[in-house]
Amino acid sequence: MENYLSSQGKPFRIIKDIGSGINYKNKGLNEIIDEVIKGNVKKIVIFYKDRLVRFGFELIEKLCEKFNTEIEIVDTTEKTEQEELIEDLIQIITVFSCKLQGKRANKTKRMIKELVEK
Repeated sequence: MENYLSSQGKPFRIIKDIGSGINYKNKGLNEIIDEVIKGNVKKIVIFYKDRLVRFGFELIEKLCEKFNTEIEIVDTTEKTEQEELIEDLIQIITVFSCKLQGKRANKTKRMIKELVEK
């Protein structure tokens, strides 16, 4: 991405975010939204459409449109409906598995804390 942006000869800033594409609390996504609303962003460049958000891309796209921000998708290779559905299902299962695992971990931590305090 850096090479692609550098080749265009315009200033840019890369915002990296690691996390679920269906978690709207991601620091990077919220930073982008804040900057768009402030009018500080002319163009958002993403490699794949689902790298910004897995679901609700059209909402983000409409928000950007309202604040005169363009979204450029570098790789516009179309996926079949089946490929998209499979990727979406895997993403959903992954997110909910992590939530369940997190709840179990928190429950275990509370139990250990209670035992230590006694």
